[in-house]
Amino acid sequence: MSRRIVPASASSIALAADRLRAGELVAFPTETVYGLGADAGNSDAVHRIFAAKGRPTEHPLIVHLPNAAHVEHWAREFPEGARRLAATFWPGPLTLILPRTARAADAVTGGQDSVGLRVPSHPVARQLLDAFGELGGSGIAAPSANRFGHVSPTTAQHVAEDLGDAVSMIVDGGPCDVGIESTIVAFTGGEPMLLRPGGIAIEDLVRVLGEAPHAPDAMAPRASGTLASHYAPRAAARIVTSRQLLQEVARLASSGERVAVLARTVLPPANFAGAWIASHDDAPRYAHDLYANLRALDRPGVTAILIESVPNGGAWLAVRDRLTRAT
Repeated sequence: MSRRIVPASASSIALAADRLRAGELVAFPTETVYGLGADAGNSDAVHRIFAAKGRPTEHPLIVHLPNAAHVEHWAREFPEGARRLAATFWPGPLTLILPRTARAADAVTGGQDSVGLRVPSHPVARQLLDAFGELGGSGIAAPSANRFGHVSPTTAQHVAEDLGDAVSMIVDGGPCDVGIESTIVAFTGGEPMLLRPGGIAIEDLVRVLGEAPHAPDAMAPRASGTLASHYAPRAAARIVTSRQLLQEVARLASSGERVAVLARTVLPPANFAGAWIASHDDAPRYAHDLYANLRALDRPGVTAILIESVPNGGAWLAVRDRLTRAT
């Protein structure tokens, strides 16, 4: 275990808050994935996030807040639809993109006139935000705590494997409960816009808003995790249908590839010698394990990862999004 990993406790959370206030980077758990945190009000500290991750500086960050009362410090508008979503899903895996105030620096927003805000529900994240606020902090900017574009981290050890000494401290709060990133809804134009599916189902958004958020258009703001290639293992990964899976395993193995498989319904052939993970045929449980499973398969020597396709139902939307970008 990395010496930078520290179990979550009152004393380690207080130390993490001190380090954030000093401009250092601290990784911490949220209910979605582990975040790489910096003082959102300190542009120098925020720039260290981009350097540590190898993240393009025009790719905006999400500011984590202790509660919805802090939105007014960062957003100059808080439309009624956004308020209803916040009242229903915060604390939780929902990010709102709103028109920014002057407090939201270009380092956080990627130079856009909008800012991403979220109130996480993980108890360690909430305690850290409270402790940071007591020191005068105004919010913690935190993308996923991994190298840019790589599989997101859902344990403290994943963070250590990706970032090593680039992070001052990793607060270990155990595996993340949701396992994939937040749903992102933008309120920067006339109608709400879904920029990224995630931990909040579309059906639940519709129930609160009274309508489905629109798909991104040419005026959509940039947002975290929305590039075509993202969440990707190092080995070449490909989605195949259940019917194709065993044929592709045999074909790749016969050509000398070292194959690993993330299956859902198909069982491994008797002569298969590689890594084969059978994940759940239930969308939330599949999502919870997805990144850990991809990391477990993406080991030295593996040259190809085959992923059995998932259903088209709405419950699988966020999973399909992540798999499409990963492959």
